Amino acid sequence: MSEKSQSVVIVGGAIIGSFVAYFLRKEGFLGSIKVVEKDSTYQYSSTALSAASVRTQFGCPFNIGMSLFGVDLLKNIKSHFGEDAEIGFDERGYLMLGSHQAIDSQRDNALMQREQGASIDILTPGEALARWPWLNVEDIGIATYGCANEGWFDAWTLLQLVRREARKLGAEYVNGDVTAIDSLGEKVVGVRLADGTAIPCDWCVNAAGPAGGQVASLLDIKIPVEPRKRTIFHIKTPVSGAGFPMLFDNSGLYIRPEGEGFIVGISPDEARDPHPGDDFEPDHYLLEEVLWEKLAHRIPAMEQLRLQRAWAGHYEMNLLDHNGIVGAHDVMKNFLIATGFSGHGVMHSPATGRGIAELIVHGRYTSLDLSPLGYERIRDNKPIVESIVY
Repeated sequence: MSEKSQSVVIVGGAIIGSFVAYFLRKEGFLGSIKVVEKDSTYQYSSTALSAASVRTQFGCPFNIGMSLFGVDLLKNIKSHFGEDAEIGFDERGYLMLGSHQAIDSQRDNALMQREQGASIDILTPGEALARWPWLNVEDIGIATYGCANEGWFDAWTLLQLVRREARKLGAEYVNGDVTAIDSLGEKVVGVRLADGTAIPCDWCVNAAGPAGGQVASLLDIKIPVEPRKRTIFHIKTPVSGAGFPMLFDNSGLYIRPEGEGFIVGISPDEARDPHPGDDFEPDHYLLEEVLWEKLAHRIPAMEQLRLQRAWAGHYEMNLLDHNGIVGAHDVMKNFLIATGFSGHGVMHSPATGRGIAELIVHGRYTSLDLSPLGYERIRDNKPIVESIVY
């Protein structure tokens, strides 16, 4: 499929769509690549509004492999995108706290993660307290810490680097909203934009993020992907950010350093987590009613905090099992799906982009086997549940 006459249209030009375009060229695709993005400013892009981090502490082995590939790219960013490439990767790791009831399962998970190539420290509460004296460990049974290949970075800068390189390699970015996908028999033949523009294609990739379910529905394909709003708060507290990890508390909150303060967030209860539509207003009640108390319990010094700002973005939630959907549709085989990552799309975007490119160019995965993430489990309603989701 490296003939110059072949063409690919990618619906969605943020981090996953851009990595698909980039790796198509790296895998030898010579044809036309058009990336259609309706928000060319990326003002509401999940990529730009995310907490921008990478971890290897997952419950599914394939997610660990995807993270390891992604972090290798982040660490060697200059070899991919030039000597001026700098994304501020801060390799400090995730500290995950577990209850007394979770000791066995969290330890077993950590041992599995090590087998998959992750570098994980397994700590007693006392050992965790010795490393991070500001912690309250009274109700903690176990802690695990990613001592390598975890951390955070500037996702906006990464997006601009990948997008710039994809364009250098000949990908064309089109500002437009895909409102129809044309098919002939069991094959996609093109997309149509809201302004009436028709773009023919031999391959169509759904990398539309939170709109992934909506894009699939244009072909009467149902995937359980919907947006869910997530609010991030930037706070200042008396606690120093020096040596502070990305903390995942067993209460559900996360917190990490950002600038002179911290960013913190938590998922709302399901009853208060509807389809957000066009709502990007921060849910301030989460800080006032939920986070403040949980923060003060886990880190007593954070009982004193001051809100600096807050923003909200939309996660692409796979409501079946919180894992990405990656691969070709079972009938419409030239319609490829790359969405539904439920909060870990940015960290898995390099592996996803490479995987989709391999399917188009080679007809199969040639590096990481992402087949467990395929559409078939959606069709058959057989979830592969990722147990470590924030």
